[in-house]
Amino acid sequence: MKYQHNFNPTISDEDIFNEIIREKEYIGYYNLVHQDTSLFKEYASTVKQKNIIVIGIGGSTLGTYAIYKFLKYSKNLTKKLYFLETTDPIDIKSKVKNIDLNDTLFIVISKSGTTIETVSIFKYINSLVKCDKHNTLVVTESDSKLSEYAKANEIRNFEIPKNVGGRFSVFSAVGLLPLAIVGIDIDELLRGAKEVHDSFFAKDETYARVVKKARFFVEYKNSFNINVVFSYSSRLEGFNKWYIQLWGESLGKVDINSSRQGLTPIGIIGPIDQHSFLQLIVEGRRDKTVTVIKVNDFDNDLKIPQVRLEGLDELDYLDNIEFSSLINKQADATIESINNLHDIPCDVMTIDSVRERSIASLMYEYELLTSVCAKFMYINAYDQPGVEAGKTILKQKLEIVNR
Repeated sequence: MKYQHNFNPTISDEDIFNEIIREKEYIGYYNLVHQDTSLFKEYASTVKQKNIIVIGIGGSTLGTYAIYKFLKYSKNLTKKLYFLETTDPIDIKSKVKNIDLNDTLFIVISKSGTTIETVSIFKYINSLVKCDKHNTLVVTESDSKLSEYAKANEIRNFEIPKNVGGRFSVFSAVGLLPLAIVGIDIDELLRGAKEVHDSFFAKDETYARVVKKARFFVEYKNSFNINVVFSYSSRLEGFNKWYIQLWGESLGKVDINSSRQGLTPIGIIGPIDQHSFLQLIVEGRRDKTVTVIKVNDFDNDLKIPQVRLEGLDELDYLDNIEFSSLINKQADATIESINNLHDIPCDVMTIDSVRERSIASLMYEYELLTSVCAKFMYINAYDQPGVEAGKTILKQKLEIVNR
């Protein structure tokens, strides 16, 4: 008797782990935690410009922005980091007009080296100031067109490994180089990521947490297809944007049985969205999981002052409470209100403090979670065929314009 099948019974945790171990041999982001950062720090020490502009889009900017946004108000940084990542002319002009371009280092980042948005913005910058080896840095693949441009113009070039996808590249030169230049401790970033890496691959706490969460998301994806990250700090706004790209572009795929898969990511900020999106969570359809992210120590002791407001005496209990305590109590109230309903899946991740290790740990864990979810879903987390058609159409339309 001959027998063939395409059944895909639920894969075991052990099988998933073994798949990740095998994948680790050819998917590069896993091992970025072990890299030597000396070249990044050496270059960073030579940069004299006060302004750093990253020109890129998507995976070339979102991870770096997430870390910079989280840390910049708690660090004594001597340089300012800006991002030119959209072709919106109003955004470009409004940002550029407030920056001294003669005191700026331009970092052009594109994995392929031919990203239309990135090259378009770089062309515009070149019309405003001479971009050369003295004020320009390139981060791209070793054999890209952008790399050839850098070599032809004697511009310093740092490589993006071919086996590291853009949305997984924050712990490569893509993120570490600009962050090192502005004064963020990139070794501490990698230590935070490595702690999560080591815990996962040693099958310790991170492994148990990530695999359990991924399994739940995938096994209940038809009931709870929307994954809401509710971050209780405005400093995590950049993380939310990065998570949306990571989650959406990695998990929105067609699986090995030609079945369409995907988990819809939503990133919101507390307490702002307590007054809007929380209503939808609590009384809307039961199609959402909620992950609340808290910050234990905000490194800020700002308090509500003891100021008397006539007619509002009943709120005097707010006096002398630290704002960091207030926002965490708001988070706790949201968590308790959700848990009291008993039918909304909810978990809580608490960041220790506003420091490099904390944000790096969170981001690396989400990279692992994405990879494990993809394994459970029988999809490839690292390609993005769904966006390629749009790129091709855009190129054709632009070529017609210039004929």
